[in-house]
Amino acid sequence: MIAILSDVHANLEALRAVLADLARQGADAVYCLGDVVGYGPDPRACLDLAMAWRAVLLGNHDEAALLGPDGFAPTAERAALWTREQLAADVPDRAARERRLGFLAGLPRRREEGGLLFVHGSARDPLHEYVHPEDVNNQSKMGRVFALVGRCCFQGHTHVPGVFTAGGPAGPYRFRSPEELGDRYRFRGGKALVNVGSVGQPRDGDWRACYALLDGDTVLFRRVGYDVEATVRKVRETGGLGHRLGERLRQGR
Repeated sequence: MIAILSDVHANLEALRAVLADLARQGADAVYCLGDVVGYGPDPRACLDLAMAWRAVLLGNHDEAALLGPDGFAPTAERAALWTREQLAADVPDRAARERRLGFLAGLPRRREEGGLLFVHGSARDPLHEYVHPEDVNNQSKMGRVFALVGRCCFQGHTHVPGVFTAGGPAGPYRFRSPEELGDRYRFRGGKALVNVGSVGQPRDGDWRACYALLDGDTVLFRRVGYDVEATVRKVRETGGLGHRLGERLRQGR
């Protein structure tokens, strides 16, 4: 059984809670779909933990931490620039700084394994394309994305967990949230896109960290509470991230 998580966004409290939960569930490997950093107050500590995982992919905020933000909204751009400063800072352990930057620089954009595809954004654009729940009404977009998927594509990026399925070669396409699925989805032969949600900044109205377990043919969505107020305080105390990035964590938005 593997744990698949995404969009940690430098939220150390949420990440530690998720790692403790997946260990209790018996997961024997961690796959991360990108955005270990960005938005949150603990990029260095989260990267140090991520280096031990079996697979980590590049996310758009990870790329921005290396190369600078391009096309980001003002709040995201500010956070990306602050994150770059933190990772490039002349910290006492210079070897650790170089390891973190080298780790980010070496992250792949996609991973394929046993008929499964792992990306941050989408099968069509692994780094930047969002696949939102409302995209089920965009037949052209969904058709092109599904055409690139063998059995299943695991993705993140939107911070909204759930499963996309297709009724046939041309749709109709459907999205179901973990709540609609009873937190469980089983592969039954058709293609699926599985968004595992966000560990560090959920945006579906539930403040708890979200990730998924893959156990054979079954995906289990997990929600994990954490000390959100500790993260909110840290964001405020940085002076560089903006209070809004902390406040939104309480609402899961």
